[in-house]
Amino acid sequence: MTDKDAGVYRPSWQNRRSVMKDFDYVVYLLPVAEMVEEMKKVAKECGKLSIEERNLLSVAYKNVIGARRASWRVLSSLEKNQKKKMPTSAGDGGDEANESKVFYHKMKGDYWRYQAEFLPEDSELKEKSREAYESAKEEAAKLKPTNPIRLGLALNFSVFYYEIMSKQDKACELAKEAFDEAIAELENLADGEYKDSTLIMQLLRDNLTLWTAEEREDNDIELQDVEDS
Repeated sequence: MTDKDAGVYRPSWQNRRSVMKDFDYVVYLLPVAEMVEEMKKVAKECGKLSIEERNLLSVAYKNVIGARRASWRVLSSLEKNQKKKMPTSAGDGGDEANESKVFYHKMKGDYWRYQAEFLPEDSELKEKSREAYESAKEEAAKLKPTNPIRLGLALNFSVFYYEIMSKQDKACELAKEAFDEAIAELENLADGEYKDSTLIMQLLRDNLTLWTAEEREDNDIELQDVEDS
C-alpha cells in the first residue's frame, strides 16, 4: 500500500527495505531531514542494516550536520566582519555598538542551544551556549532595561536554563529580573521600541506563568523565544 504526499512516492513498510536497495533513488526522493527519520525507522523495523543502508544512514546524518556546519560558517564569518566594523570607543557608536555585540553573542548562544537540543548529553555544547549568553549579558548591562535586544537576550537565556540545563529557579530568576527592570522603566520607553519591547515582556511573563504554575503537563509545554530576523 502506498500514499502520496505532495506528489512524492512513499513506500509501505513491506516495500521499504527493497526500495532502500536503490540507493540513488532514495537519496533523490527524500529531503535531508526526512532521510534521517526514514533511516531511523528502517533500523528499528529491520534490525541489522545492510552495507547500502548503513551508507545511506551515514549520508543522511552527514548531510544534516553538513548543512548546519555551513550555516555556522556563514554566521561566524558575519560575526567576524561585524566585529571589524564595531567602534572601539564609547563615543563612536554608544548603544548601537553595544547592541551589535549583544546581538551577535546572543546569536551564538542561540545556535549552540539549538545544537544542544539535539545532543542533550553533550556538555561542551551547553557550556559554549552558556558562555555566549553570559558574554551577551555582560554587554547588555550597558543597554536600557527596556531595550528589545536586551529583553530578547533575557528571554532566550532563561529558556536555555529551563530547557537545556533543567534549572527552573535560574530560568525564573533571569526572566523575572528582566521583566521587573523593564516595568520600572516602561514610562521612559521610546515610541520606536514600544511594540517590540512590550511584546518580549509579554513573552517573559508568559514563560514565567508556565514555569511557576503548580500543575502543568511537562510534555506539552511550548516555550516561547525570539528568532532573529
